[in-house]
Amino acid sequence: MNRPDLPLPVTLADVEAVRPVVEAAVLRTPTLKAPRLSALTGADVWVKFENFQLTSSFKERGAVAKLAHLSADEAARGVIAMSAGNHAQAVAYHGTRLGISTTIVMPETTPQVKVLATEAFGARVVLYGETVSDAELEARRLAEAEQRVFVHPYDDPYVIAGQGTIALEMLEDGPVFDSILVPVGGGGMISGIAVAVKGRAPQTEVVGIEAGLYPAMKCMLDGTERPSGGPTLAEGIAVRNVGRLTSEIVARLVSDIVLVEESTLERAVNAFLTLQKTVAEGAGAAGLAALLTEPERFRGRTVGLVLCGGNIDPRVLAGIMMRELERDHRIVSFRLTILDRPGMLGRISTLLGKLGANILEVHHRRTFLDVPAKGTRLDLTVETRDQAHAEVIEAALAAEGLPVQRLGAGGADW
Repeated sequence: MNRPDLPLPVTLADVEAVRPVVEAAVLRTPTLKAPRLSALTGADVWVKFENFQLTSSFKERGAVAKLAHLSADEAARGVIAMSAGNHAQAVAYHGTRLGISTTIVMPETTPQVKVLATEAFGARVVLYGETVSDAELEARRLAEAEQRVFVHPYDDPYVIAGQGTIALEMLEDGPVFDSILVPVGGGGMISGIAVAVKGRAPQTEVVGIEAGLYPAMKCMLDGTERPSGGPTLAEGIAVRNVGRLTSEIVARLVSDIVLVEESTLERAVNAFLTLQKTVAEGAGAAGLAALLTEPERFRGRTVGLVLCGGNIDPRVLAGIMMRELERDHRIVSFRLTILDRPGMLGRISTLLGKLGANILEVHHRRTFLDVPAKGTRLDLTVETRDQAHAEVIEAALAAEGLPVQRLGAGGADW
């Protein structure tokens, strides 16, 4: 329940109190102006590069703030956490660094690369269940059985305060922000940032960003119900339940929650890579996705984006890049029905070469029943400059008497 008359569970003083601990163990990442992202969105964009952390995620801040404040007895008993990725690696790394035994419970569906990375930082990994919720139940059971301290990924005062140090650095290193856009899962990062921002720069609005498939915080703020679930590129913020502490802070200090679609998250990840030359995971690109979703809202305003993590599967990143090239009409597919006789392929490739199109892939198909017995179907994937160039190529093929059909992504009719 929102009670503005009661003190917040985490204050600016709490954030400032954990700052020396965080500064001693975690990189002060840069807050830099992003001219090419500004040109893309129409806002004056500045980026906080938390993907520069050793574990490539902001999660280190909250983890070290929590671990550093354990009593001697708690540290001796060790800690346990549940996570599918970034929180796991942060707790494992800083726990090992501080000489604290760490156990991480991860869903059985966690990619092996994340399991191995967590183990490499010194943690014992237990695989359990299909979801993070399943993993949490097992982590709490083990915490009681083994007398370990449970380190929650977001609903903990020290974790929230640690994440708030992001905002202190942004306000000191960047301009006066009109808005700071923060990805939202369980709400630990946005809670800490909102506490720090409203304590230091109350005129700056804090806006949360959720994947449209997981609108838990948006539903909490609006008092509405929306479907939740499904495969998302932003798995780092794919949370069905927000925290008790975080929901109270967000309800009182956060201006709004923007929902972003999967295609926009893909576009944002690609923009960070191609325009900013940096790697963002889906959750890390959520702020930029919000600018692309509501450009008029932020146009001309000075906006800070928290690029909160860069842990993305290279295969997924490669797929995103190819899909974006198709969306920009820089990779285009055509289907031709041609006579099956010598020289036809050479004739077509010569024409494409003269038009400046680079052939990437050719599929020669003779067995389709809708193709004449003396004919063949030819699917061509070519690299083009833009949509206009693709249209010139299509018109030139038709002018040569070659029946041509434009194909979309995945071979569908365009």
